[in-house]
Amino acid sequence: MLAGFKEFIARGNAVDLAVGLVMGTAFTAIVTALVDHVINPLIAGLVGQPDFTDIWHVTVGEATMLPGAVLTAIIQFLLVAAAIYFLVVMPLNKLAERRKAGEEEAPEAPAEDVLVLQEIRDLLAAQSGRGQQS
Repeated sequence: MLAGFKEFIARGNAVDLAVGLVMGTAFTAIVTALVDHVINPLIAGLVGQPDFTDIWHVTVGEATMLPGAVLTAIIQFLLVAAAIYFLVVMPLNKLAERRKAGEEEAPEAPAEDVLVLQEIRDLLAAQSGRGQQS
């Protein structure tokens, strides 16, 4: 059971997931700052208040529903999604297209340690090939 857990952790998926989670958490600060300091003031400038929470109230008995809060969440989601798309996704897609088309400079030759590791790999492959033929 422990060997299976060790294999699961050592695979790349768990590590990739952990890295993605940490990066997502760090990215949350950027999105929060974008919403609090750019989008909400923009809405306040256009509408007169930073959100639509108090624009529409529905009272049923003693309960008060605020459909404007849902509208605010939807608008903020769409604005954040647009900002992320135009400021992060589009530039990265353009960069990937340039690299694929060959417009981006080709990376330099592999470092010396990478070349040594490739030689070791080739030697091990050659040795295992000879060992199978004997």
